[in-house]
Amino acid sequence: MKDILTIARADWIALYLIGLCLTPYGCKDSSSVSDKPAVPLASLSITPATLQPAFSSDTTNYTAEAPTAATSIMVTATPADSTVTVSIDGAVTTQRSIALDQPGSTKTIPIVLTTQTGSESTYAVHVTRLLSSDHNLKTLTVTPGPLSPAFKSDHSTYTVDVATTVTSVTVTANKSDPEAVISGNLTNEGTATIQLDGPGTSKTIAITVTAPNQTNKTYRITINRAASSNNSLSALSVTPGSLSPSFAAGTLAYKVEVGTKVTNVAIVATKADSNAVISGDVPNEGRATIQLDGPGTQKDVSIHVAAQDGSVKTYTITVKRAAPSSNNNLSALGVAPGTLNPAFTSEQLTYTVDVATHVTSVDVSATKADPDAVMSGSVSTGTGVATGHAPISLSSPGSPTQVSLTVTAPSGTSKTYSITVNRRPSNDSSLSALNASAGSLDPPFVSNSLTYTVTVGLLVGSVTITATKTDPNATMSALGSVIASPGTPTGQVTVSPGFGVGTKVDMTVIAQDGINTTTYSITAIRGLF
Repeated sequence: MKDILTIARADWIALYLIGLCLTPYGCKDSSSVSDKPAVPLASLSITPATLQPAFSSDTTNYTAEAPTAATSIMVTATPADSTVTVSIDGAVTTQRSIALDQPGSTKTIPIVLTTQTGSESTYAVHVTRLLSSDHNLKTLTVTPGPLSPAFKSDHSTYTVDVATTVTSVTVTANKSDPEAVISGNLTNEGTATIQLDGPGTSKTIAITVTAPNQTNKTYRITINRAASSNNSLSALSVTPGSLSPSFAAGTLAYKVEVGTKVTNVAIVATKADSNAVISGDVPNEGRATIQLDGPGTQKDVSIHVAAQDGSVKTYTITVKRAAPSSNNNLSALGVAPGTLNPAFTSEQLTYTVDVATHVTSVDVSATKADPDAVMSGSVSTGTGVATGHAPISLSSPGSPTQVSLTVTAPSGTSKTYSITVNRRPSNDSSLSALNASAGSLDPPFVSNSLTYTVTVGLLVGSVTITATKTDPNATMSALGSVIASPGTPTGQVTVSPGFGVGTKVDMTVIAQDGINTTTYSITAIRGLF
């Protein structure tokens, strides 16, 4: 019976709340005033919050706004009659802490008063937890930096001075309220790499922080990139010719030596800073063709580089035009496949190269130190062509091949380089064919199978075994005699077949290198029929 009454009472409360327009989303009306409730409250308070409207025992429906930081509120309800039972949000008590949902949510708290005779009244409070208004940053950094003035959350305007070499900065911002939103030049994650404009320019970065309640604040950082003091070149070249010493931005004086036939040189100068200005013998575009004087003379070329801040640096190139060259050297010499012995130097004139026996030709490449020299012999090139190549056919395995290259300088002097290419002797000691004049080999011949039998009829008096060397330069012997000397590809041996175990003959092949040896065994068996 008690359960039935409890259910009935709960149903009555639900109907009452519906009548008050209490839904999970609250009522459109902020308060409800009706006839004096049957079971009135003497007082009602919410902490931290303020009831709207102010408490009246006749008003049963209220709203209240709690601070965003409040995760719970304390509800205190005092009945006018101390014998009345009070329940707050389902719990019998006159004071209770009620947990709130996330900021921006509304929670409805029913307060039910029940007399000892069963009469009831219900009050309702709709508590809204306010959205945060925190639109501050907690930290703000720029790398490289620092900020000026030092960061404070209530200060919104900053400057950062960076060196001229800095092309980008990394900005990192941390929100004071994690639920706020960052926009502008930064993503909501609070970080961005900002590309700067050229040296001597400024860029303003805007960071807007929007609080959960949609109020916002904008922080601004002005990045000042210093004007460049870079009056260096990043590259300098002369064609034809090579700078001496090799180019370095801090080295201002260079020499270039060119051949006697060179009448002009092309100079290319690249500014390290595109905002600098080049002048002198080379225009700002950085390219110039310089006419030279006669053979045996020199010319100075001046290149002035003015930085963005006005500072100037001058590079000087002295171009020396040579008299007719007497350079009859090679600057490079190579054989492929193979390695020169000794290693190449232009002063060394005689070399050897060892190659494998299977190599039938080599490629010889040679580069003249003076492109205007003439190379002849096994490899030839005319004037103006620095490098020559030629395929050289080799002699048979175990024999040398001579390669000769003569370099004649423009002055007429010459030098001859010689290479002896030694083709190693063959290490092939195999047979390419093996046959019997009667019967057949068992198993059938394959080069890497070394043992065979030949079965012939009763009336066959002899069997001739014929073998062919894979490498004709190998030596083949049998029965204590050479049956195929180097250069003879095929040899023969004749044996009488035996009964039972037969007659065995060994044919030994010795490779051209005299090291590798292979023996093939053939047993000739006479049959009974």
